Amino acid sequence: MSADASIPGARGEARNESRGAPGHESQGDAGKPAAAPPRLLRRRSGRALLALGLLMLAAFVVAIASGAVPVSLAALWQADRELSALQRMVLLELRLPRVILAAAVGASLAVSGAVLQGLFRNPLAEPQLIGVSSGAALGAIAMIVFGGELPLTDTLRPYSVSLAAILGALAVTGSLYFFASRRGSDVTSMLLIGIAVNALAAVGIGLFTWLANDGELRSLTFWSLGSFGGAQWSTVVPAVALIGLALAVLAPSGQALDRLQLGELEARRLGVSVAALKRRLVFAAAVGVGAAVSVSGIIGFLGLVVPHIARLLVGVHHSVLLIASALLGAALAIAADLGARTLVAPAEMPVGLLTSALGAPFFLWLILRLRHR
Repeated sequence: MSADASIPGARGEARNESRGAPGHESQGDAGKPAAAPPRLLRRRSGRALLALGLLMLAAFVVAIASGAVPVSLAALWQADRELSALQRMVLLELRLPRVILAAAVGASLAVSGAVLQGLFRNPLAEPQLIGVSSGAALGAIAMIVFGGELPLTDTLRPYSVSLAAILGALAVTGSLYFFASRRGSDVTSMLLIGIAVNALAAVGIGLFTWLANDGELRSLTFWSLGSFGGAQWSTVVPAVALIGLALAVLAPSGQALDRLQLGELEARRLGVSVAALKRRLVFAAAVGVGAAVSVSGIIGFLGLVVPHIARLLVGVHHSVLLIASALLGAALAIAADLGARTLVAPAEMPVGLLTSALGAPFFLWLILRLRHR
C-alpha cells in the first residue's frame, strides 16, 4: 500500500475497503474474492505493531546502556547490586530523563504529523513543513529573550517557555487551518502557506537573536538546531505530561479521521461533528508540538517521514496508524539521539541535523512520487 494512499486518494480507497468490512465479504460482480480479508489485515497490523513495540523497547534499552559511561545489560537487569555509584547517577539523572524525553517528543511529532495529514487530507502536512514547529520555537525564543522582564510568579516562571511555545504553535496551526479551509487544502496552497509562516518565523527568530545577550544566544542555538541534551527531570516531567495529554486526545480520533477522508459532507452524514473534531485536533496537536519544541527545539522531518513509513507497515486506517506512528516516532527519536551523542563522542551533534539528513531525501522521494502519480 503506497505511502500517500490515504490522503489525496482516500475517497476511492475508503469506499473500496468498506466493501471488505465485516459483514460485507461477498465476492464482486466478476466472482473474484476480495484482495485481502479484514481478518488478514488485522493480523498483519497486529504483527507490525508488535514489531514496532519491540523495536522501541530495544532502542530504549540500548540508549540507556550506551554512552561515555557504558553499562552492561546484565547490570541494568540487576541495577541495585551491579551498578556503581557513578553508573547509577548517570542512568537516573542524565540518560533516563533524556531517553524518556526523546521517546515522548518523537511520538508527539509523529502522531501530530499523522493527524495533520489526515485532517487536511494532505500527504505533505507535518509540524515543521507547515510552520507549527517554527511558531512554537518563535514563542519559546521570545520568552527566553523577554521573559525576564515579565511579571511572572515563581511558580509559573519555570514553565513560561513551554507555555509560550504552545501558544506559538497554537497560533500558527489555527492560522493555517483558517487559510487552508478558505482556499482549499491542496498541496500547493499548503506549501505556500507553510513557506510564508516559516519565513515570518525566521524573521522573528533573527530579530530576537539580534536583541539577545551572550547567555541568551546559547539558548537560541539550542532551539534552532534541536537537542535533548538539556533534559532534566524538572522540565521533562511537565513536558511529558502535556505530550501525554495531547496524545490521549489525538489517539481516539482514528475512526473520525477515516470518515473525514471521504469528505466533510460524507463525514457529517456518518455522524462526525467535523467542526468540533477539527478544533479538538488542532488544539491537541498544537499542545503536543509546543510541549515537544519547548524542551527539545526544532526536530525536523519526524512528523513527515514517520506517518508514511507507518502506512507502509500497517495500512491507512488511522486507528492503527496513530499507534504505529507513536511507536516508530519514539524509536527513531531515541536512535537519532543515541547517534547524536555517540557518533562524534566526546562531542555531541544536534539531533535536528540527523533527522533532517534522513528526512530530506525521503521528502524529495515523496515529491517525485506524487508528481509521477
